[in-house]
Amino acid sequence: MTRLTSLLLALVTFFSVAPAASATTNWSAPGPHPVVVEALDDAHTVYRPASLDGPHPVILWGNGTGSAPAVYDGLLRHWASYGFIVAAANTPNSGSGQEILAGLDALEAENSQPGSVYFGKVDVGNVGTSGHSQGGGGAITAGADPRIDTTVPIQPGPLGDVQSLHGPMLILAGQLDVVVLPLLLVLPRYTAATHIPAVYGELAGATHTTPTGNGGGYRGVTTAWFRYWLAGDQSARSMFLGPDATCGLCNDPAWSDVRRNALIPRT
Repeated sequence: MTRLTSLLLALVTFFSVAPAASATTNWSAPGPHPVVVEALDDAHTVYRPASLDGPHPVILWGNGTGSAPAVYDGLLRHWASYGFIVAAANTPNSGSGQEILAGLDALEAENSQPGSVYFGKVDVGNVGTSGHSQGGGGAITAGADPRIDTTVPIQPGPLGDVQSLHGPMLILAGQLDVVVLPLLLVLPRYTAATHIPAVYGELAGATHTTPTGNGGGYRGVTTAWFRYWLAGDQSARSMFLGPDATCGLCNDPAWSDVRRNALIPRT
């Protein structure tokens, strides 16, 4: 069985679940979990729910060049408030993807360590990567790892080959980004991702610094994507899937350009 055949069979099974879509969910609003921020090891900062009451899906994060997790503190806290364990690489240079994946290595070790607060609490079977600028390119590179289920590069730099990805991708651009030009570095990578379900979104009026702080207009859409693909939250389905007329992202005027490839179900 080829990798594409396996992916298509998995998608048929996944999408056969009857959706409980909620058009009114505000994914930009704070989630239900209080958040703790702490060191995972010398190289990673973790943003997580204060109460680890069950296996939590994982988001791995890579910073933009010269940045640190604190630059994106509001965004990373927001994801954690929706039940994710977010492992952010402390390095300002995460384009290789290895620094990002090292966060997963550390969480896997803690998940298997009796006495650790993370013992048995990390859902290592549901892991996504994301990052901004250089870190966005690193997220694509890291997404080639077989442990990664979905990838969300935000205004990604040139590193990383989308052909190496094996799970769905949400790739995001800024309409007014003059550092990572949408037509040069973002849209062509969406176009090249014909082997996986992929969505392209260009945020109207967004500059290269829009994702910093609380994530700006990227906060809600990324949360919904991860809730759907990593947590199986059917209330997020209609943001991306289904007919064009009811696709939430497709009809949101905050986005200047939205595209969905042929592997995104329209039913």
